Amino acid sequence: MVAIAPNPDSSQSVKTIRENLLTPRFYTTDFEQAAKLDLSRQQQQLEAMLAEMRADYNRHHFVRDESFQGTWDTLDADTRKAFIDYLERSCVSEFSGFLLFKELSRKLKNRNPLLAEIFHLMARDEARHAGFLNKAMMDFGHPMDLGYLSKARTYTFFPLPWVLYTVYLSEKIGYWRYIIIYRHLEKHPEHSFYPLFNYFESWCQDENRHGDIFKALIHSQPQLIQGWGAKLWMRFFLLTVFATHTLTVHERGKFYEALGLDPTAFDREVIAKTNETAARTFSVVLNVDHPDFYPRLQRCVEIHKKLQALEASNQPKWLKALRKIPHQLAIAGHLLRLYLLPPVNAQQAWGTVH
Repeated sequence: MVAIAPNPDSSQSVKTIRENLLTPRFYTTDFEQAAKLDLSRQQQQLEAMLAEMRADYNRHHFVRDESFQGTWDTLDADTRKAFIDYLERSCVSEFSGFLLFKELSRKLKNRNPLLAEIFHLMARDEARHAGFLNKAMMDFGHPMDLGYLSKARTYTFFPLPWVLYTVYLSEKIGYWRYIIIYRHLEKHPEHSFYPLFNYFESWCQDENRHGDIFKALIHSQPQLIQGWGAKLWMRFFLLTVFATHTLTVHERGKFYEALGLDPTAFDREVIAKTNETAARTFSVVLNVDHPDFYPRLQRCVEIHKKLQALEASNQPKWLKALRKIPHQLAIAGHLLRLYLLPPVNAQQAWGTVH
């Protein structure tokens, strides 16, 4: 399971997590609805993926080798801070997945054994990822007490369809983040300042496999891909995930620059690849090639920086909240305009996309 870092001041470690709209959340859902899912339309695919999960091809991958025995004190302060933030949010995100999958497995054990075992094995993978990231945080003097974290944070309820949409997208966008960084560093090893990046190829295989499982779950429920309501939700979650990714990447710009990546170019490549992948699952996707799409996301980044500056100021809380409103409305306005762009009908290409 997850290795929990010993920390004499656990509460302080958890309290240092910066809570904002970009902080990964912990989720719960409707377990009764999950238990009643009819998986017959995707039974064969799910059983094949379960066999692959049982084989556990990455079971020996997440083992730290001698390359982790070095020192990283030479990193400049900005890069170090951005990398620690990257590790922290990534660890919280992986641990959030572990908790959700573990609870789903426990609740479904006696009612939907196939799905229960799938969630159990996905929880295993997420636990490895979180534990591995936490050990990296130890190297930088910032271990997290994950056991305390699981009890201290608030859990957000998401209806099951929302969970299926968002976890699918988070796994697929995670795949593209990891593989793009890995391939870049293969070509430019001089920018690989920490051995964690060497593990990203196998890591993204886990993300991709999990995403494929959620694709099968979505396609087992026709109401999640057909009808105007489903199409509105798919567009909403695509935009939410893409906007969050854009803001997060630019907030950690120093980290990506240290890897030799241009944050804006990296963000756009990840979004384009994820949208293309989602077109194999969702019946509609966003038109990311529209001339307004990326410029409006970039405007959100600029406005978000103003919000951050306000938050960091010494002004009274009531005044900060008041002054934030115009900026928050401006971001909402840009996102609404993007949401209303005509979507791309992905379903018509399902016969040709592989």
